[in-house]
Amino acid sequence: MSRIKGGVVSHRRHKKILKQAKGTWGSSHVRIRVAKQTVMKGLQHAYEGRRLRKRDFRSLWIQRINAAARIQGLPYNKLIAGLKVAGVVIDRKMLAEIAVNDPAVFGQLAEIAKATISKPS
Repeated sequence: MSRIKGGVVSHRRHKKILKQAKGTWGSSHVRIRVAKQTVMKGLQHAYEGRRLRKRDFRSLWIQRINAAARIQGLPYNKLIAGLKVAGVVIDRKMLAEIAVNDPAVFGQLAEIAKATISKPS
């Protein structure tokens, strides 16, 4: 039985890695060993970045809500506490969207929060 060489399979696998490493600096898009390390590290960063993006966006939404709430005369924590007590169920993403695009509606929500907070328990 004759020996089968693995050149075609290896070349295909190397080509796949070099394609993923395309655009990287120096020898990391040319040499297979360095390219493999670059691709692995890049995939790790991409995985982490997908999680960090969620954190960053939540932080951005909170900043936008806080800025709009202070225009209405109450800080972020009072607004959120007031809406929660009033039973208004709206997430921070939608609240930030309303604050940016529809200040009149946000003002009504702020008034609801103010009224709820000012009521004696």
